[in-house]
Amino acid sequence: MPSLHQLVNELTRKKLILVGGKGGVGKTTLSSAIAVELAAQGKRVLIISTDPAHSLGDALGCHVGNRIQPVHENLDALEIDPDIEGNTHIAKIISQTKQFVHPEMYAEVERQLRSSAQSPGAQEAALLERMCREIDQGFDKYDVLIFDTAPTGHTLRLLSLPESMAAWTQGMLKHDKKSQELAGVLAHLAPKAGKDIDNPMAEPMNLATAEMSERSKGITETLLNRQRLFQRTRRILKDAEYTALLFVLTPEKLPILETERAVKSLLAAKLPIAGLLVNRVLPESADGSFLAQRRELELQRLAEIDKIFKQLPRYRVPLQATDIEGVEGLRSLFAS
Repeated sequence: MPSLHQLVNELTRKKLILVGGKGGVGKTTLSSAIAVELAAQGKRVLIISTDPAHSLGDALGCHVGNRIQPVHENLDALEIDPDIEGNTHIAKIISQTKQFVHPEMYAEVERQLRSSAQSPGAQEAALLERMCREIDQGFDKYDVLIFDTAPTGHTLRLLSLPESMAAWTQGMLKHDKKSQELAGVLAHLAPKAGKDIDNPMAEPMNLATAEMSERSKGITETLLNRQRLFQRTRRILKDAEYTALLFVLTPEKLPILETERAVKSLLAAKLPIAGLLVNRVLPESADGSFLAQRRELELQRLAEIDKIFKQLPRYRVPLQATDIEGVEGLRSLFAS
């Protein structure tokens, strides 16, 4: 069974690490421990929590807020606040949308957009775009970006955003009186475009807007900037040279079942899953009749994990005798 040290050695070559799993299995603790260890090796690391019930600051033993801040040597942290992100997202869309509608419609458009902030999926859309921006900008500032609690659904939706954005953009453009002039611009960012680009972090092909009017250029660029961003993010997510997805689970029935479903979905999408972190495994030194009975069931679950996920690396993390607190506590996991 490979060790946590071997896992970190594999991760030193990655730029983006996403850690997911069922609630309560220890994602934040283990993603923080990986971040601390990579930082100790001299990597410049940013760890980002996208979980509304933030506990990143608790794991690191310090306050972490909605702005990037240093928490230790070579390590910065960020907890994205979904409420703030949703409100900022809607305000930005309102500002941009006013470029495309008649002034008499401003009040109604703003009313409808503000009401949509409370609709299902609005916060998620804002969160997904924020994740894309952090990835896009963070690669210039950090050696490694780590996302704590990046669920399966989020990752799969990030992959579909370029197509979704293309459909929405086409609907917007067809109402513009310059639609003839704008016809075909989306071909530059079509799903099959750019396959000959070696570097997934490179800017997609620039739009041929040289012959457009200034207004049409502005509309086109505004509508397609997000699509470019999403497309760059998707290329990075699907490139095993840059990205590693990790799943945390415990040797229990429900986490195993949920992880099995998640892994199947992500493998079907051809995403680079780097392995599983099997957390809170009873150490051999634990004794007593109760623990002996517990260990017998656990061994069955561990055998299930080895059978179901035999195609993936698996790293066992022993149950600790005490709570894991702060940077030193997180580093102690690698001494286990």
